[in-house]
Amino acid sequence: MTKHKNEPKPEQTQRDDQGYVDYFTILGLSEHAKPGDVRKAYKRKMKDLVSEIGQAELTEERRSYYLLEMAKLNAALYILRDPGLRDSYWEERKALIELESKWRQAEENGSDEADTLRRQYDSRIRGFLARYMEELVLEAGRDKECVEASGWDEAHERHASRLLRNYRQSMYQQILERLPYFDLTPITFDWEERKNKVRSLLEKAPH
Repeated sequence: MTKHKNEPKPEQTQRDDQGYVDYFTILGLSEHAKPGDVRKAYKRKMKDLVSEIGQAELTEERRSYYLLEMAKLNAALYILRDPGLRDSYWEERKALIELESKWRQAEENGSDEADTLRRQYDSRIRGFLARYMEELVLEAGRDKECVEASGWDEAHERHASRLLRNYRQSMYQQILERLPYFDLTPITFDWEERKNKVRSLLEKAPH
Protein backbone atom coordinates (compact mmCIF):
# COMPACT_ATOMS: atom_id res chain seq x y z
CA MET A 1 0.00 0.00 0.00
CA THR A 2 1.29 3.47 -0.90
CA LYS A 3 2.29 5.62 2.04
CA HIS A 4 1.59 9.35 1.91
CA LYS A 5 3.76 11.75 3.85
CA ASN A 6 0.69 13.36 5.41
CA GLU A 7 -1.13 10.13 6.10
CA PRO A 8 -3.57 10.88 8.90
CA LYS A 9 -3.29 9.44 12.36
CA PRO A 10 -6.22 9.30 14.82
CA GLU A 11 -4.54 11.67 17.25
CA GLN A 12 -4.08 14.30 14.53
CA THR A 13 -7.78 15.19 14.76
CA GLN A 14 -7.00 16.82 18.10
CA ARG A 15 -4.80 19.90 17.89
CA ASP A 16 -2.62 21.14 20.71
CA ASP A 17 -4.94 24.02 21.60
CA GLN A 18 -5.85 23.08 25.19
CA GLY A 19 -9.19 21.77 23.92
CA TYR A 20 -10.34 25.27 22.92
CA VAL A 21 -10.45 25.09 19.14
CA ASP A 22 -8.15 27.74 17.62
CA TYR A 23 -9.30 28.54 14.09
CA PHE A 24 -6.41 30.96 13.55
CA THR A 25 -3.95 28.13 14.15
CA ILE A 26 -5.92 25.84 11.85
CA LEU A 27 -5.37 28.33 9.01
CA GLY A 28 -1.82 29.09 10.11
CA LEU A 29 -2.62 32.73 10.84
CA SER A 30 -2.18 35.19 13.68
CA GLU A 31 -5.21 36.63 15.46
CA HIS A 32 -4.56 39.91 13.66
CA ALA A 33 -5.04 38.43 10.18
CA LYS A 34 -7.33 40.35 7.84
CA PRO A 35 -10.38 38.79 6.10
CA GLY A 36 -8.41 38.72 2.83
CA ASP A 37 -5.63 36.74 4.52
CA VAL A 38 -8.23 34.36 5.93
CA ARG A 39 -9.64 33.65 2.46
CA LYS A 40 -6.19 33.15 0.91
CA ALA A 41 -5.06 30.77 3.65
CA TYR A 42 -8.35 28.85 3.51
CA LYS A 43 -8.24 28.39 -0.28
CA ARG A 44 -4.62 27.25 -0.18
CA LYS A 45 -5.17 24.76 2.61
CA MET A 46 -8.44 23.45 1.18
CA LYS A 47 -6.84 22.99 -2.24
CA ASP A 48 -3.97 21.04 -0.67
CA LEU A 49 -6.40 18.93 1.36
CA VAL A 50 -8.63 18.11 -1.63
CA SER A 51 -5.52 17.17 -3.64
CA GLU A 52 -4.29 14.93 -0.82
CA ILE A 53 -7.67 13.24 -0.56
CA GLY A 54 -7.61 12.53 -4.30
CA GLN A 55 -4.29 10.69 -3.97
CA ALA A 56 -5.09 8.73 -0.83
CA GLU A 57 -6.43 5.21 -0.53
CA LEU A 58 -9.50 5.95 1.51
CA THR A 59 -10.22 3.65 4.41
CA GLU A 60 -13.13 4.46 6.72
CA GLU A 61 -10.71 5.94 9.24
CA ARG A 62 -9.05 8.18 6.65
CA ARG A 63 -12.39 9.28 5.26
CA SER A 64 -13.51 10.39 8.72
CA TYR A 65 -10.20 12.15 9.33
CA TYR A 66 -10.34 14.07 6.05
CA LEU A 67 -13.97 14.99 6.53
CA LEU A 68 -13.23 16.43 9.96
CA GLU A 69 -10.25 18.38 8.64
CA MET A 70 -12.38 19.75 5.81
CA ALA A 71 -15.14 20.71 8.25
CA LYS A 72 -12.68 22.60 10.47
CA LEU A 73 -11.24 24.50 7.52
CA ASN A 74 -14.75 25.49 6.42
CA ALA A 75 -15.56 26.64 9.95
CA ALA A 76 -12.34 28.64 10.13
CA LEU A 77 -13.27 30.59 7.00
CA TYR A 78 -16.90 31.00 8.02
CA ILE A 79 -16.07 32.35 11.48
CA LEU A 80 -12.93 34.38 10.83
CA ARG A 81 -13.99 36.24 7.67
CA ASP A 82 -16.95 37.79 9.55
CA PRO A 83 -15.70 40.53 11.93
CA GLY A 84 -18.62 40.22 14.35
CA LEU A 85 -18.57 36.42 14.52
CA ARG A 86 -14.80 36.37 14.70
CA ASP A 87 -14.69 38.85 17.60
CA SER A 88 -17.36 37.05 19.61
CA TYR A 89 -15.61 33.70 19.07
CA TRP A 90 -12.17 35.00 20.06
CA GLU A 91 -13.44 36.94 23.08
CA GLU A 92 -15.41 33.92 24.36
CA ARG A 93 -12.35 31.73 23.91
CA LYS A 94 -10.08 34.13 25.81
CA ALA A 95 -12.69 34.59 28.54
CA LEU A 96 -12.90 30.82 29.05
CA ILE A 97 -9.14 30.45 29.30
CA GLU A 98 -9.06 33.27 31.87
CA LEU A 99 -11.95 31.71 33.80
CA GLU A 100 -10.17 28.36 33.91
CA SER A 101 -7.04 30.07 35.24
CA LYS A 102 -9.04 31.99 37.85
CA TRP A 103 -10.78 28.81 38.97
CA ARG A 104 -7.48 26.94 39.25
CA GLN A 105 -6.06 29.73 41.39
CA ALA A 106 -9.12 29.68 43.65
CA GLU A 107 -8.80 25.91 44.07
CA GLU A 108 -5.11 26.17 44.93
CA ASN A 109 -5.83 28.89 47.49
CA GLY A 110 -8.77 27.00 49.01
CA SER A 111 -11.05 29.93 48.21
CA ASP A 112 -14.82 29.72 48.82
CA GLU A 113 -15.19 31.16 45.32
CA ALA A 114 -13.89 27.96 43.69
CA ASP A 115 -17.23 26.14 43.57
CA THR A 116 -18.99 29.15 42.02
CA LEU A 117 -16.26 29.44 39.39
CA ARG A 118 -16.52 25.71 38.66
CA ARG A 119 -20.24 25.98 37.90
CA GLN A 120 -19.73 29.07 35.76
CA TYR A 121 -16.95 27.39 33.82
CA ASP A 122 -18.81 24.14 33.24
CA SER A 123 -21.83 25.98 31.83
CA ARG A 124 -19.77 28.22 29.56
CA ILE A 125 -17.41 25.56 28.21
CA ARG A 126 -20.33 23.38 27.14
CA GLY A 127 -21.91 26.30 25.30
CA PHE A 128 -18.64 27.30 23.65
CA LEU A 129 -17.89 23.81 22.36
CA ALA A 130 -21.44 23.26 21.13
CA ARG A 131 -21.47 26.54 19.21
CA TYR A 132 -17.94 26.71 17.79
CA MET A 133 -17.16 23.04 17.34
CA GLU A 134 -20.50 21.76 16.10
CA GLU A 135 -23.29 24.22 15.30
CA LEU A 136 -21.25 26.77 13.33
CA VAL A 137 -19.19 24.03 11.69
CA LEU A 138 -22.35 22.56 10.22
CA GLU A 139 -23.54 26.02 9.19
CA ALA A 140 -20.23 26.57 7.39
CA GLY A 141 -20.86 23.46 5.31
CA ARG A 142 -23.95 25.15 3.84
CA ASP A 143 -22.14 28.38 3.01
CA LYS A 144 -21.78 29.04 -0.73
CA GLU A 145 -18.09 29.92 -0.61
CA CYS A 146 -17.27 26.85 1.47
CA VAL A 147 -19.32 24.55 -0.75
CA GLU A 148 -17.59 25.79 -3.91
CA ALA A 149 -14.10 25.29 -2.47
CA SER A 150 -14.67 21.99 -0.67
CA GLY A 151 -17.45 20.27 -2.61
CA TRP A 152 -19.34 19.83 0.66
CA ASP A 153 -22.82 18.34 0.23
CA GLU A 154 -25.67 16.75 2.19
CA ALA A 155 -23.89 13.41 2.39
CA HIS A 156 -20.89 15.11 3.96
CA GLU A 157 -23.14 16.82 6.49
CA ARG A 158 -24.86 13.59 7.52
CA HIS A 159 -21.54 11.92 8.19
CA ALA A 160 -20.02 15.02 9.77
CA SER A 161 -22.84 15.41 12.29
CA ARG A 162 -21.73 12.27 14.11
CA LEU A 163 -18.03 13.07 13.76
CA LEU A 164 -18.47 16.55 15.17
CA ARG A 165 -20.38 15.29 18.19
CA ASN A 166 -17.55 12.87 18.90
CA TYR A 167 -14.93 15.55 18.28
CA ARG A 168 -16.68 18.00 20.61
CA GLN A 169 -17.00 15.33 23.29
CA SER A 170 -13.33 14.37 22.94
CA MET A 171 -12.31 18.01 23.40
CA TYR A 172 -14.56 18.30 26.46
CA GLN A 173 -13.00 15.15 27.89
CA GLN A 174 -9.51 16.50 27.19
CA ILE A 175 -10.38 19.64 29.12
CA LEU A 176 -11.99 17.75 32.00
CA GLU A 177 -8.93 15.60 32.52
CA ARG A 178 -6.75 18.57 33.44
CA LEU A 179 -9.24 20.46 35.61
CA PRO A 180 -9.18 20.52 39.42
CA TYR A 181 -12.40 18.65 40.11
CA PHE A 182 -11.49 15.85 37.69
CA ASP A 183 -8.46 14.82 39.75
CA LEU A 184 -9.28 11.82 41.90
CA THR A 185 -7.33 10.92 45.01
CA PRO A 186 -6.20 7.29 44.73
CA ILE A 187 -8.08 4.98 47.06
CA THR A 188 -5.87 3.61 49.80
CA PHE A 189 -6.55 0.95 52.42
CA ASP A 190 -5.22 0.61 55.94
CA TRP A 191 -4.73 -3.14 55.63
CA GLU A 192 -3.96 -3.65 59.34
CA GLU A 193 -7.19 -1.88 60.34
CA ARG A 194 -9.10 -3.87 57.71
CA LYS A 195 -7.64 -7.15 59.02
CA ASN A 196 -8.59 -6.29 62.61
CA LYS A 197 -12.12 -5.39 61.56
CA VAL A 198 -12.59 -8.68 59.73
CA ARG A 199 -11.22 -10.58 62.74
CA SER A 200 -13.65 -8.74 65.02
CA LEU A 201 -16.61 -9.56 62.78
CA LEU A 202 -15.61 -13.22 62.69
CA GLU A 203 -15.31 -13.39 66.46
CA LYS A 204 -18.82 -11.94 66.86
CA ALA A 205 -20.38 -14.20 64.28
CA PRO A 206 -22.45 -17.13 65.67
CA HIS A 207 -20.72 -20.53 65.44
